[in-house]
Order: sequence, then structure tokens, then C-alpha cells
Amino acid sequence: MLYTYKMPTELFFGRGAAEKLGEKVRELGGDNVLLVADKGLVGFGALTSIENSLTVSGIKYVVFSDFEPSPDIASVEAGVKAYQANGCNTVVGVGGGSAIDCGKAIATMVNNPGSLFDYAGLGKVQNPSCALIAIPTTAGTGSEATYWAVISDHKRHFKAGIGGWNMMPAMAILDPLLTLSLPPRMTAATGMDALTHAMESYVCKANQPVSEGLSFHAMKLIARSLRVAVTNGENVDAREDILMASLLAAMAFNVTRLGNSHALIMPLEAKFSIPHGVGNAILLPHVMEFNYLAAPKQYIEIAKLFGENTCGLPENEAAYLSVVAVKKLLRDIGVTHGLAEYGVKEEHLEEMAKAAYTSGNIAVNPRVTTVEDLINICRKACVGI
Repeated sequence: MLYTYKMPTELFFGRGAAEKLGEKVRELGGDNVLLVADKGLVGFGALTSIENSLTVSGIKYVVFSDFEPSPDIASVEAGVKAYQANGCNTVVGVGGGSAIDCGKAIATMVNNPGSLFDYAGLGKVQNPSCALIAIPTTAGTGSEATYWAVISDHKRHFKAGIGGWNMMPAMAILDPLLTLSLPPRMTAATGMDALTHAMESYVCKANQPVSEGLSFHAMKLIARSLRVAVTNGENVDAREDILMASLLAAMAFNVTRLGNSHALIMPLEAKFSIPHGVGNAILLPHVMEFNYLAAPKQYIEIAKLFGENTCGLPENEAAYLSVVAVKKLLRDIGVTHGLAEYGVKEEHLEEMAKAAYTSGNIAVNPRVTTVEDLINICRKACVGI
């Protein structure tokens, strides 16, 4: 069988890496930056070290933070105008997945005509984006290492992924020190997003040797460090593990896609404003319960990673221990509620399932899935664990 793996983004990882931003912008030939940053970072002065690095290197910059937690297409259009009006030649996205996705979308539309949603789907973006650097301050989405940006149209309650190699950041700067201020609930949610990425890539039909190694090690890091990162956020070793896990998981799913959890969270997130990581955390054990019979060997390895004793058990019983392990993790990090808390009711399930069924993630899920299966998964996920 033939395999391919591609990673055009340069990765710069380590404690204090963000202080080198100015140098890295210069390396890309930039001298005028649109700094796309989460409002929260701007409001609390968390950008100080990043701004200082640009200033010391003689880089001009303007901060753009006028976008939502789930960025709207109108915000992307405003960002493009800000880029052009200020004569920028580089985009730097700083923050969580929303900031980086917004930065990706702006950098894409600087060099491509029409509307962003003209490029919805995979591989439709014709021209490479402008110079783009991604700096995550959360450890979950892995957007700094993928060719996807997820953008909303809030007026239509619509959300779409725009993807392709022309959208990849030129560089990702990953500094675990930037994640130290993440509160426990956000640490838990983003960490579970990373776990869902890693696991869905690991068990999916498109898994291949390179992605398998990346996703497996990501799960190993999460298994040993997510509880510590949530309960002792000042532990830099744990923060570093989770940031690396997020990166590796993204590098895995970037070439494999995901599965039923991510197919479902897209419409649920768009309609009910469920935080992406929280939604994946709620869905994951129920998707695992649906899938484990179709990929028992992989789920046995997952159970072992999380410390479950599978010795002497029949294959399917050993595989089910992976579900048990993830439910234990969710209880320990405080994610025990269900979709119902966000207003999801029985009458919504068919609509959500039908919308999810259009996702390309359904095709690579390890178990063949119907709309009725998705309805049943959502029904179970409405109740907490």
C-alpha cells in the first residue's frame, strides 16, 4: 500500500519560543504584521511579550481582535480590510482555535478573490495565503498545524470548513508558557478536543503508519498529563505535554480526517453554541461505545495507554475498557454534563444527525454509520455520565 505524509509548516517549539516572533517574521520577509488576537488576550495584556518581540525587531503591527469565539465571515472580511488598509504583509494569529482560524481565513482571502465560502470544502483555494504565523495559547485545536479553518455565518446558523494545503501556516510557534494562565475548565475542554483528534485519527479507516505514530504518542501524553494540567495549571511539564499532544494530534488528523464526534459537533456547535472542546468531550465516550466493536485492537491499545488492565479478557471486553477509561478521565477533570445542558432536545436530534451525515468524517469512521445511529449517539450524549 502507498502512503503519503506532508507537513509544509515549520514548527518552532519550546519554553520562551514566542519571544522569538520578531526574528521569525523577519525570516519570512515580513515587516508589517496584522496581529489577529483573541479579545481576552488583548484585554489582559497577555500579548506584551509578543508585542515587545515585534517592536524590538523593528516590525510594525496592528492588532485585530474584532471577531467572535466562533469567527463569523463578516469578521474575516473586516480583517482583510484592516490588513489592506495598514499595508500589512504578514498575518500572525495568536490565541485559541478561533483566533488562528480567523487568521488563516484572513491570510487566505488576501490572495484569493470572491467570498470565503466560495472555497468551502477541501482543495478549492487556488492561491497560497500570505505569510502566516500561528501561535496557540490553548492546547487543543491544533489549528496551527492543519490546513482547515472553520468559519461561521451566525445569521444563518451555518458553519463550514475551508481546507487545503494553500491555507497552511508558514510557521507555528508553540510556547507552553503561553498556556499557563488557562483556567481548569478550558484546559479540560481543549485537552479533550486534542484527545478526540488523536483518537478519531487513530481508529479511522484512513489511518496510516505516520499518522498512527503521531496520534498514539499524543494519546500517551494526554493520558499521563491532562489530569495534572487541569488540577495544577502551573506545572509546566504537564502544560508542555498537552501542547505537544495537541500538535501531534493535529498533524495526524490533517492527513486522515476524524470521525463521528467531529461530524456531530459541527452542526451542534453552530445551532446551540456548544464550545467545541466541551462538545467533543461529551460526545466522545458515546461514539467510542458505538465504534469499539469495529476496531477492537485499536481500542485495546487505547485502554492500555490509560492504565486499564486488559490481560486475559476477551477482545471485545478489553476494548470496552477504553470507554471506561475515558469516562474516568472525564469525571476527574469535571466534564460530566450532557448536551441537554445546552438546550439540545429530542426534537432536534434528527436535524443534527442529518446535518452531521454530510460530513466527510462519516466516511472514515471505523464503523459504518447511518443517520439513525447518529441520532442514538446524540440521544445518549444528552445525558451526562
